[in-house]
Amino acid sequence: MKSIFSRFIFAAIVIIYATSSWSQPMLADKLPPFEDISTSYAKDEIIDLYNKKIITGTSLTNFSPAESITRAEFITILERLLKLDPVASPVTSFRDVAKNAWYYGSIQTAVQLNLATGTSPTTFAPKQAVTRQEAAVWMAKALKQTNVNSSNLTTYKDGNHIAAWASGSVAAVSKLGLMKGDETGYFRPTEAITRQEAAVLMYRVLQNKNWAAALERAPNEGIVIGWQYGSTAEYERDILKSDVNTLSPRWYFAGKDGVVSDLTETSLISWAKGNHKKIWAMAGNRSDQEATHQLLSSTTARNTAITQLVAMVSKYGLDGLNIDFENVDGADRRYFTEFITLLAEKLHTVGATLSIDVSPDLGTDWTEAFDYAALGKQADYVVIMGYDEHYESSLYPGSNASLPYITNAIDTLLKVVSSKKVILAMPFYNRDWTLLPNGTVSSSQYITFPEQNQRISIYSMRPVWNDALGQYVASYTKNAIKHTIWLEDGRSLIAKYNVVANKKLAGVAYWYIGGESPDIWTSLRNAEKYYGYAF
Repeated sequence: MKSIFSRFIFAAIVIIYATSSWSQPMLADKLPPFEDISTSYAKDEIIDLYNKKIITGTSLTNFSPAESITRAEFITILERLLKLDPVASPVTSFRDVAKNAWYYGSIQTAVQLNLATGTSPTTFAPKQAVTRQEAAVWMAKALKQTNVNSSNLTTYKDGNHIAAWASGSVAAVSKLGLMKGDETGYFRPTEAITRQEAAVLMYRVLQNKNWAAALERAPNEGIVIGWQYGSTAEYERDILKSDVNTLSPRWYFAGKDGVVSDLTETSLISWAKGNHKKIWAMAGNRSDQEATHQLLSSTTARNTAITQLVAMVSKYGLDGLNIDFENVDGADRRYFTEFITLLAEKLHTVGATLSIDVSPDLGTDWTEAFDYAALGKQADYVVIMGYDEHYESSLYPGSNASLPYITNAIDTLLKVVSSKKVILAMPFYNRDWTLLPNGTVSSSQYITFPEQNQRISIYSMRPVWNDALGQYVASYTKNAIKHTIWLEDGRSLIAKYNVVANKKLAGVAYWYIGGESPDIWTSLRNAEKYYGYAF
């Protein structure tokens, strides 16, 4: 009797366990993620965005749909919608955004991509409520809908209360059906937007099939060159953290008699193939003007160098070469063009690519040897070295690569070379300038990004964004001597990358891999993704 009863109890327990283990998850799937959204008009939108990991609640159980949404919260969910990543950049001018705050990285991303700006040069007001007209501006920027006529704002009874800086954006989001007025015909521009309103706004973006498809598409992959300067082990390690798809190690140097030194590392070739990277090995002249003149002015020496370079490409199975001849005498302009013309012809017969590095044309002796039009016709790609605007021997301090300098260099080159052939090279280094009392240069020091960022921290530097230059500027004092740095960071590099995207250039290059800080690659991936969107 006892045995029968025991078996009965065991069977009952099994049935109860089996029932609960299957029914509970099914019941949980039907429950809303928050306890306070059952009466919200945005219930379905909130649930959908929560499941897509775009929004979260104010706690594990509450969404607080009727509460206002803060600037930090809104920009965070907007970036999740755009599939952008937070950036832990050490360079910021906002004194009210702590680096350990949960929203720090999201605000950095927004500012770097110009999706949002601060309430002042030094404040972002992360906990301040977002007004409806602010939300309209951020959405219009995010969706690249900024050139809309604001004349139709008269449809709102309070249209004359919409700020001038927001009128075009309000018109844009209204025309697109993303934001609407209330049932009485008012837009309520200065009222705080609620969390449920924000959810509906984000949800409506995803209902546009073209926009949703754009957000899912992988960006078109351009050429991304990474030059090697340090050891191969360090180079390989840093490349894996990057978006670089074309390696350029410094392997070949041509001497005055045309003999090319061979520093090829076959282990890197194998590594590159295993990691699906191309190699355009760099071939240089060691910046020796006299030896370069002897090489270029001699038909025999030129042919010797070309024959050896092409032989090395074939021998090692390289994808191409990157020619980096600097400090070439202007008198050798014709010889240099002839050298590149014949080298391109020979490389093309073995299926290899020829890229050539040139400095911006500033009308000086430094670039007199470059016939940009002729070189652009012969080479597959022309890499414009967008740095050294101010250099070690400059009399006055200044930026290494300001936005106007970059833009002018590209525009000048594009007059004679197709944008499909142009690659912009950007710096992963900077200069720390030591200044004399009269503002002239005492000295300058070459520094990498980690070294720059370390000084920002040690000296509690307060970077100030210069919109005209497209970069932050900061100063500090050491031993009673003033130092100034025109900073390079994710924001300044993205400003340059935006020019690449707008001009539809072939790609970018970076001198040199290893000079960057880890946050830079997150910034550049965000730029590649966002500027690749076509809404």
